[in-house]
Amino acid sequence: MFSPMFRTALVLGLLSAVGPFTIDMYLPGLPGLAADLRVDEAAAQATISAYFLAFGLAQLFYGPFADAAGRKAPVYIGVGVFLVATIGCALAPSLPWLVAFRALQGLGCAALMVVPRAMVRDMYTGHEATRLVAMIMLVISVSPMLAPLSGAIMMTFTGWRGIFWALAVVATLALLLSVFALKETLPEERRRPVRPRLLAASAKRLFRDPTFMALTFVSGFGMASFFVFIASASFVYTQQYGLTPLQFSLAFATNAVGFFGASQFAATLGRRIGLLRMLRLALTGFAVFSLTLLSITAAGYASLPVLMGLLLCGNACLGLVIPTSQVMALDPHGEIAGLASSLGGTLQMMTGGLMVALTGPFFNGTALPMVAVIAGCAVMALGLALVALGRGERTPQPA
Repeated sequence: MFSPMFRTALVLGLLSAVGPFTIDMYLPGLPGLAADLRVDEAAAQATISAYFLAFGLAQLFYGPFADAAGRKAPVYIGVGVFLVATIGCALAPSLPWLVAFRALQGLGCAALMVVPRAMVRDMYTGHEATRLVAMIMLVISVSPMLAPLSGAIMMTFTGWRGIFWALAVVATLALLLSVFALKETLPEERRRPVRPRLLAASAKRLFRDPTFMALTFVSGFGMASFFVFIASASFVYTQQYGLTPLQFSLAFATNAVGFFGASQFAATLGRRIGLLRMLRLALTGFAVFSLTLLSITAAGYASLPVLMGLLLCGNACLGLVIPTSQVMALDPHGEIAGLASSLGGTLQMMTGGLMVALTGPFFNGTALPMVAVIAGCAVMALGLALVALGRGERTPQPA
């Protein structure tokens, strides 16, 4: 009834959606959490940056582990850690405990980022891989549409702690899905034992690949802009524009639709005009929309429709950038796909987490700081692509 690629995308997409769901469902409760624990906005945002930073660092472990033990074992471990951490978040008595358990959540959930990307590379390369990644992102797109809404509704009845109990149920379902529906894609003869010298040599090879590093940080700055939006949007929409948690969840879903909707056209556009050309055009659009929004906001004319409209356009461009840059980075490194996926993911998540942590003290509940950081990320991503990737088309060369 359904194609093998669709079934693969459905399973990998549902597992990959656990991470975004963990963030998106939690966002409507962030202002309430800050009030309940008697902390300010920057302190509440530490629960997000701790998650992202731990998420990024943990990928360095899961990638080599997935290359050595196969793809399923890391998923079991990651989901188990995530489940324990989520229960800890629900019971956390203070902000420091909550930050610690959020970091542990990130350590567990990282497996669900690294392993699916490596599995894509196990099965496909080039345009087909971009198509599969886009299909996975379509499945993930249910998160920004349903998670904030369900979180806002749950806030009404249970407060922010109830959101974590619901996430514990999600973790249990993810564990069952990984046991019964996830297929192993790395046969034993292709597995690579974890040897420190070999690992160091492979990592050195990746660090010395200028195209891999450029594509990784292009994606990293793109993701950083989205992370800044995630960390700030609930405060901006509720404090500056007076939205309720339920209204915020709907506004957040609208902004995210552009990202996930555009990602579905990445493979088709890449096949027609070339992946690198599409990447440059999408980055240009992202920078133009972001700088336009910054100018309007700085001038004091950023009404809610203007803010949402330009963020929607910018995120649509970003939806073409993220899957394309990730696929292009992994294509030439098939024999070390797990390590390449984990190293790339670590650098991307660390970029996003550090950006949230470094700019958090400047956020004041208004749109201007958020928009300024997003525009800065867009300019850095575009500049890196123009300088480091050259003007010629990059033809994937699977190993």
